[in-house]
Amino acid sequence: MQYRTLGKTNLRVSVIGLGTWQFGGEWGKSFTAAEVAAIVHRAGDLGINLIDTAECYGDHLSESLIGPAIAGRREKWFIATKFGHKFHGMMNRSEPRSGPEVMQQLEDSLRALGTDYVDIYQYHSVRNSEFDDVPLRQTLQKAKQQGKIRHIGSSISPPDNVYQTDGAAGADVEVIQVVYNRLERKAEAAVLPSCQRQNLGVLARVPLASGYLSGKYQPGVKFPADDWRSGHNPADVAAKLTEVARIMREEVPPGVHVARWALAWCLKNPAVSSIIPGCKNVEQLEANCEAAGG
Repeated sequence: MQYRTLGKTNLRVSVIGLGTWQFGGEWGKSFTAAEVAAIVHRAGDLGINLIDTAECYGDHLSESLIGPAIAGRREKWFIATKFGHKFHGMMNRSEPRSGPEVMQQLEDSLRALGTDYVDIYQYHSVRNSEFDDVPLRQTLQKAKQQGKIRHIGSSISPPDNVYQTDGAAGADVEVIQVVYNRLERKAEAAVLPSCQRQNLGVLARVPLASGYLSGKYQPGVKFPADDWRSGHNPADVAAKLTEVARIMREEVPPGVHVARWALAWCLKNPAVSSIIPGCKNVEQLEANCEAAGG
């Protein structure tokens, strides 16, 4: 495993992190505590030290599965979670984003994770007006002073949201999380350069383009109803998979698996501190870690 400094936080994070949206049950599979523990423990064995989760991956479900898996080993992990959504069902969320609501979300996250602090607490795809909210910023600062948050981040949406990136200092944001992969490169135009100018850590999410760069899917694929990708526009899916086929022919070296190539492709950008692919089992986790070798 290789490690990079996460911007001005000075945290040394593994270049491969563990994304955990899948543990919330919206990727066509429900997870048991034993399955999550096996993935998390193997991740630690492989040198991964960063876990990214969120309050709305299930109703704190992902966090509540991670908590027991890191029990007794909390100091070995950097935990990043998020605020700003409330899970009500499959792709059904509300948006509690006032100061008191966020403090309640933080307390619920800490309880689920079985810890008294999170290393990175991230705005979760909030509107620019909410990012600018002074009482909310004061709430986060208070939690930071209390030791419940070590660093503040912003998981931006869309991936070219340079407003929140350029405004990071005013919100005490030290980490930007952004969608970045071979099929989605908007962050390259302004967001990633802004991060480099400000020495912001960058977590690249969806590095396999929601699985389209995994090499598993062909045009015409049908996702099950309990997989959030079942709502994707069929024409968009077909276009993405056609482009993936072209990339595999023209860009991926012979004998190299497209998923490993796609993860390594993200890491070649010097602005990226860590990528946070998900996985459904230990085998996928191990395959993801192969990308750390380039």
